[in-house]
Amino acid sequence: MNLHEELMERLARRRSNKLGGLSPAAYAELLLSVRENPQDYVDDASDQAFFLLVQAAERVFASRRDDEFRDDEQFMQERSRRMERLRRDCAEALATAPESAHARLFSVLAADNEPDDQLDALLELDRALAAERGPLTAPESGDAWHDVFLRGRMRVTAAISRTCLDSARYRMSNEHGQALLAASPSDPLGARHTCALCLARLEDEEGFEALDARFGRRGDSWQQLGRVLLFYKLGRMPAARRALAGFDQLCEGGGYALLRPIMVDTYLPDRPSAEPYSFEEVTLAVHEADPIICDVPDLCTWASGQGDFAEHARAFAERNGFGW
Repeated sequence: MNLHEELMERLARRRSNKLGGLSPAAYAELLLSVRENPQDYVDDASDQAFFLLVQAAERVFASRRDDEFRDDEQFMQERSRRMERLRRDCAEALATAPESAHARLFSVLAADNEPDDQLDALLELDRALAAERGPLTAPESGDAWHDVFLRGRMRVTAAISRTCLDSARYRMSNEHGQALLAASPSDPLGARHTCALCLARLEDEEGFEALDARFGRRGDSWQQLGRVLLFYKLGRMPAARRALAGFDQLCEGGGYALLRPIMVDTYLPDRPSAEPYSFEEVTLAVHEADPIICDVPDLCTWASGQGDFAEHARAFAERNGFGW
């Protein structure tokens, strides 16, 4: 998700609204002007807070670029420093606009708490937003994402869904994900990915297939991994083996990601963008599925014994200089 571009859209939309609305051509010209000098268009406290959060997120992303060159001790020290700086940045944004959904959400994420504590904070925030602004529903446009000023609220719901999954509250996670899909059918925040993993864990094959069909069965790493989990949980081993073979074939480095999971840092605030079936994507999918995989302790042992799955994982590691 490009937070910087979203900031430009926020600033342009707010200025357009103050002017009483603009024609498409006039709005496009305004957006160009905003991109050239965004600070000149920050005349609302919530936009100033969002501006600060975008800068804070960009500092975090820049700091992460060298993580692969750090040993474990160096990584933890650098992460501790970056998260402390992020907490200070979030406090500044929150002081600027205490009502900002984004500032409140970033502050919860920056606290870097355990999933149960983070979920409590997110649910408290969600209740407060509901009391202040009413329930999250699709606007007349049919998709809440089209209103740039609703996105903070949507991100709170997405974070709740992911944190429920992270704390093994699968039904609750799916319910929040489905609510987000109802408000935003285009699903730019990827609620369908979280729902796919939850439905697999809940052994809800009908719900899993309906979700896949809803998005044109275009496929991604979450769907492929979800199929493995679903059929393995159901005890349908021939189908599980076929799903595992598809996961191995379609997801770049999927076997390595499953058998040698990689640490993924805090989402700020969205999961990173990745190409379908890329190693980056399958790494995210396995990371998010970790509570389910831990709850099915024989899964990785079983997968390692299927055909050339483990050998393919080892070969991927060797080609890319990863440890095995």
